[in-house]
Amino acid sequence: MPSDKKDDDNKKNDREKRILLIFGIVALIFTLTLNYVISKRQMQSVNEVKYSEFIDMVKEGKVDEVEFSGSVINFTLKEDKADQFGNKSKYYTGYINDPNLISRLEENDVAFDNPPTTSSPIISFVVEWVLPIAFFYLMISLLMRSMMKRMGGGFGKSNAKMYVEKETGITFADVAGEEEAKESLTEIVDFLHQPEKYTQIGAKLPRGALLVGPPGTGKTLLAKAVAGEAKVPFYSLSGSNFVEMFVGVGASRVRDLFKDAVANAPCIIFIDEIDAIGKSRDGTIGNDEREQTLNQLLSEMDGFDVTKGIVVIGATNRPEVLDQALLRPGRFDRRIVVDKPDLKGREDILKVHLKAVKTDDDIDLKQIALGTSGCAGADIANMVNEAALLAVREGRDKVRQSDLMEAIELVIAGKEKKDRILTEKERKIVAYHEVGHALAIALQKNTQPVQKITIVPRTMGSLGYTMQMPEEEHYLMSKEEITEQIVTLLSGRTAEEIIFNTVTTGAANDIERATELARAMVTKFGMSESFDMMALEKNSNMYLEGKTAMLCSDATGSKADYEALEIIKDCHKKATELLSANIDKLHKIAAFLIEKETITGEQFMELFNEKDEQSEENNITEE
Repeated sequence: MPSDKKDDDNKKNDREKRILLIFGIVALIFTLTLNYVISKRQMQSVNEVKYSEFIDMVKEGKVDEVEFSGSVINFTLKEDKADQFGNKSKYYTGYINDPNLISRLEENDVAFDNPPTTSSPIISFVVEWVLPIAFFYLMISLLMRSMMKRMGGGFGKSNAKMYVEKETGITFADVAGEEEAKESLTEIVDFLHQPEKYTQIGAKLPRGALLVGPPGTGKTLLAKAVAGEAKVPFYSLSGSNFVEMFVGVGASRVRDLFKDAVANAPCIIFIDEIDAIGKSRDGTIGNDEREQTLNQLLSEMDGFDVTKGIVVIGATNRPEVLDQALLRPGRFDRRIVVDKPDLKGREDILKVHLKAVKTDDDIDLKQIALGTSGCAGADIANMVNEAALLAVREGRDKVRQSDLMEAIELVIAGKEKKDRILTEKERKIVAYHEVGHALAIALQKNTQPVQKITIVPRTMGSLGYTMQMPEEEHYLMSKEEITEQIVTLLSGRTAEEIIFNTVTTGAANDIERATELARAMVTKFGMSESFDMMALEKNSNMYLEGKTAMLCSDATGSKADYEALEIIKDCHKKATELLSANIDKLHKIAAFLIEKETITGEQFMELFNEKDEQSEENNITEE
């Protein structure tokens, strides 16, 4: 096997040398031809004179200046007039080794420079031809090698990086929150370690495993963990590495990659962002290079022997655009979903990342995990790092619970923008807006409790926000919960209308989110009486929050818009009723928020319940 690989390398080197030689010869011929044409035209621009005539002109005193240029003598005549630029017509003749020429020129007062020197013809040939050609060929060779290196080590040569276990340094212990994905991949690792356990019962190693999920969930990390656990060669590259400007280069690289993989089997090939070459061939005009690369990949995945222990792992967050021929059993036999982690998964991810950070002993991981609902593993890693940086900025050597909670806000809303000074009127409007949200949350049953209210602007554009903290994780939402969430979103603008009798641009994001929820109730969730359980649209990309595609006619779509508008109007009306019935609380809490700028959920609930307790005391006194 090693000798075969050595022969392949020799063939590749010979092919590269031939390519370099051909390019060098072609470029050399082109340059020499170009130089000949240029020199010919230059020679035609002057007049040729026989040497004997030149000598006669010198004796008669007609020659003005003489210039020696190799084997050519260029000269001008005294009788010729200079043009507007001071240049005269030039004549030339061939130089003959005449020892009396210099003395004749001096006797007739002819100006000359660079008198010719006698040299060996061999030296002249080397200097005038061999050295320029050698220098030119060397420059062409260096240029071609540089181009081929940029294109991945040669035309069609794979530029896959090979990682081994000691270089990755990652195992399944370093991956948390994706237990189901690890279980599927652990089976592949075990097969590579003990193939006889599976082959004796007739089981075959899956040819490929496709990791799908949103960005930042750890698909690449899982693939590296497989390499660390399996302790086999690990080829890692991106789908874009295959595609170049020359048609056929990508297919050649695929062949080269699988040839190396067979020579180093058992091994793992990891192709990140496989959708770059695996897009569906839908019959429209496409990219010939990409399609040839895909065809070669399909052929190679069918061709290698599964008993040799070669596994292809692909990763993408756009599985819906992949070609069906790539997804069929026998190529990517197993699809592994790497989704955003649940509550327990987020706690496990926090434990992994907090191992490298010094923390206090009273860290409540569950509370932090509840606050990071909807975050991917990369978001949590970023949040832990931000908390550590915050502790360093404040001069502490350990991370506190407050640092982690502040880091959650930092990732979600951005850093506090303390240099943005709002006018007194704007601060008042923002305060009533945020308290409107908080009151709607407190006055409804199916809402998450308030964690924090602030009117300090943030770098991501918010002038203030109301933060909610779920008490437990939910995977389903009822119609009542969605409706109350819309009411909560619209209550900020509603508070502005009630108190200031006007509206501002500050509710743009609230209105957008409320509209999305109302429209989803009608078109996706089947929560409209007019359309019953009919789906009117679908997501075009389930992992990248892409655009939605309508499944109905334009007329039906217009009716759906009307239904969504009615939901918005009903929720707006309910928000107005809630805030109008609690106008005193709205004024009191808003005044406290304007003074303090930031209040906690506990402070808000104390203010919210304070009036009720006072009212009950007053009623008892009156009785």
